[in-house]
Amino acid sequence: MGSSPASAECLRAILREDVLDVVGIVTQPDRPVGRGKVMSPCALAKFAEEHGLTEVIKPERVNDPEPMERIRAWKPDVIAVVAFGQILKKPLLDLPLFGCVNCHFSLLPKYRGAAPVIAALEAGDRMTGVTVMHMGVGLDDGPIMLQSFEPIYPDTTGGALMQDLAIAGGVTLAKALRLLNANALPPEVKQDEASATYVKKLKKTDGLINWDRPVLEIERRIRAYNPWPCCYTFMPEKFRKRGTTGRLVILRAKVAKLDPAWKDSEPGTILKIEKAGPVVRCHDTALQLVEVKPEGSSQMDGGSFCRGRQMVAGETRFVME
Repeated sequence: MGSSPASAECLRAILREDVLDVVGIVTQPDRPVGRGKVMSPCALAKFAEEHGLTEVIKPERVNDPEPMERIRAWKPDVIAVVAFGQILKKPLLDLPLFGCVNCHFSLLPKYRGAAPVIAALEAGDRMTGVTVMHMGVGLDDGPIMLQSFEPIYPDTTGGALMQDLAIAGGVTLAKALRLLNANALPPEVKQDEASATYVKKLKKTDGLINWDRPVLEIERRIRAYNPWPCCYTFMPEKFRKRGTTGRLVILRAKVAKLDPAWKDSEPGTILKIEKAGPVVRCHDTALQLVEVKPEGSSQMDGGSFCRGRQMVAGETRFVME
């Protein structure tokens, strides 16, 4: 069960194991995508089709009688769940002989919930990983079967880290299933509830930058939210294309030194315009915008963005609206 590219990567790893037989795929219904709103399958459904897996169902509600009957007919020994996006109720959790096994992209009990990869980057963690656990009725609180570790590098984005974790997750999940099949798993470890933390599901509006925040917090968030939901600010009205809101997506940025002459500048003010991009005042120091995407334009480097607009250092200020 799954839907995301990470689900597909985990399925790829399972298919490599000769002792494991995939009897069925449960994924999300096709959704409208792009400007034309063309109905398109999710990443896992596409992967299954490309690899000749025909036992695929796409229920809106997996706990309903019809999909439950289909899953029951497959007689699964175990159900592997990766970024599926629906809550499994107890009858479904109890259906397979060995229960349901989930691959979660954090070192549980830290970062239970919907956005653990982004949470680790936002927090400035140096290490994260994946956890394979037996699922219970609670949120990501089941006993741990296996874990693997993944370093977080200073320039890593949410997208790049997710790709690394998807590969690690596939290897760890396939290993756990292989050991489960051989009755060779080490004893499961109960999670420490006192150490548990939770992360919420993100909305697009969460990407709006508050320039009156510490520069490290903003820089980490820009990396964490790339490629989704992306961090953004708004250009002053005179620099906006007609018919647009002036939204400016910031894809890459780096911490800049703060000249003492700028200390009284308002947060969001462009302090300096350099070849690499504009330097913007934050609460404690400054941030250089290295790669951006203005609304209605293509992705570009920070220098090109400045050259296309007559911005004045010390006067031009990004707005938070």
